[in-house]
Parts: sequence; C-alpha cells; structure tokens
Amino acid sequence: MRKRSQAIIAAMLALGMAVGMCGCEGQLPTPKATTRQDAPNLSAKQEQKVRTRILKTLDQCNQNRDTDTLPTILEGPELDIRTSELNVAKATGNLDRKTTIPTDLAQAVISTDAGWPRSVFSITSTTKDQQSKRLLVFRQDSARQNYKLWGVARLFSGVKMPSFEISKTGSAQGTPTDTGLVMTPKAAVDAYADLLQNGANSRYASKFADDDLRSKLADLTAQVQKAMELNEGTQQQTFEPVNGAISVMRSADGGDLVVAQINSEWTRSAGAGRESQPASDAEKALFGNDKATSTMKTSYVNVIALYVPPANSGQKITAVGSERQPVKVEAL
Repeated sequence: MRKRSQAIIAAMLALGMAVGMCGCEGQLPTPKATTRQDAPNLSAKQEQKVRTRILKTLDQCNQNRDTDTLPTILEGPELDIRTSELNVAKATGNLDRKTTIPTDLAQAVISTDAGWPRSVFSITSTTKDQQSKRLLVFRQDSARQNYKLWGVARLFSGVKMPSFEISKTGSAQGTPTDTGLVMTPKAAVDAYADLLQNGANSRYASKFADDDLRSKLADLTAQVQKAMELNEGTQQQTFEPVNGAISVMRSADGGDLVVAQINSEWTRSAGAGRESQPASDAEKALFGNDKATSTMKTSYVNVIALYVPPANSGQKITAVGSERQPVKVEAL
C-alpha cells in the first residue's frame, strides 16, 4: 500500500512540475501606437541584440550544465529557477523541455522610463514542439550594467494579453504602488499568494478570474492528499511574495501587467513509523543522498504574471502565465 501511495504522489508531482505548460499560446492583440512623446530606452534592434546575446549564452549553459556562468546573464527568480533546472539535469541526465526559450519574437514592450531599473517585456513565439509563448522580463539595474533576464513565465493556453504600445513608441513602466487600478500591483500579488494558499476560502477569491495555475495546483493537491491519506500522512502548502521582486509595465488601456516572484513551501509528512521520500525525479536530484525522515519539505520559486485592470472597468484580475520550479528539498 505504501509503495502504491508513493507512486501516486510521484505521478501527481510530475504533473505538478508541468503546471503552466500548455500546447496553445496566449493571444496577443494588435499593438497600438500612441501620441506619447517619451522615447523608448531601446530600439527594436537593440532589444533583439540583448535578447539574442542572453539566450545564446543560456543555451550554452544548458548544453554544458554550466551554473557558474548563469549570474552573468540571469538574476532574480530566473537565476534561482535555472540553477535548479541545471542541477536537476546534472543528476538525471535530462533537461526539462520547459527550459526551452524560443528565439523568435511576437512582441517587445520597451520601457520609456529614464531611471533604473529599466525593464523590457518580450513575448516570444511558440516553441518548435508547440509549447506556449514565453513572457521574458529583462532588467538593467544601472547605467553601468548589462541587461539580464530577470523572469520567465509561460503564457496560459488561450489567455488574452492586454495591448501595449508599439516598440517605436515605448510603454510606461509601472510601479508596485500604481493607483487607478482595481488593486495596486503589490496588493494584487499579495492577494494572489493568499488565493494560492487558501483557494476558494481566500477573501480575495471574488477579485480574480479563474486561471490554469490555480486549477491545476488545486487538482494536484487534492489527488496528493488522497494518496497521503492511505498512509495517514498530511500535507501543507504556504505561499509568500518576495519583497521587491516585482516588475510592472503599463498597458495601453490603463491597466498593469505585473510579473512577480512568490515563494512557496510544500511540507509532506508520512504516517507514524514511515519515511517521507522524494516523490519526483526533480525532488530526488535536489535531495541527493541526504537521510530521509518522516517529514519532507520542498521549496518552490513561482513566477506569476498578472493583468491588473483599471478601476471601474468591471474586470477581474487575471493570471496570464506562470513558472514553477522546486529549488530545495530537505528532510525535517
């Protein structure tokens, strides 16, 4: 019975690692030009040069399982996620296909802000195997630093993205405290973390539209719970936004596209006298040869992309994409 329950959990967690991976890309509206006079920080050719440089180096890191070079091109949640993915690949011999980032571009959203950090939101095409488009967030932290890839989110199937100004015009960069919206970006991220943790019982549930991440995570949690109960085990998940880990770009309709990091911990405890074992190849790779106990905790980095609409628009906040990766597994 115990082996059966562990097999069920392993299968469910394997599905959980693919949360956000969809075969159909999100829908992009036609870019809009505006009469704003602010100049974008980069031209379309410069954005392409930045993106190509980073993705070429990243591809080399993938092939060589090289984590040492990653800090030269990555930062923020993407550095944590890609480091974990390559460490898993070193142990298993396989690099998850979700690590593929298409080189072709669907749209570049370039900031017009004069200060730093400066951001570029680049939306790619689909992958060759028809995985969804990626939303890439590039950041330049100061005038003396190169742009780095800060965050990656896979767009959900069929999601409709907000409109942005064309790259020649540029878009205004938002802030965590932007007003005139149904919530400030920071408040929306905090509320979404509460929603991930408490589901329908969250006091913010009515403020958000349904989305793929929450739906698949809820299904995964429910099925793992059934398997845990076979061994009289328990599980608990907590979600916490990372202070300052947020990037915001203003959309043409007055809303905000918000990309933020939410860390989470998933603790699973086996019944009395039993050991809690890693339940997926990624967990096994990250756990290594450590000694198992009755309780195991897996730490995740989650990148969440939210569209926060204007106030009085009658629209709900919508999650449009995400990325989720275990970064640490430990016995308690």
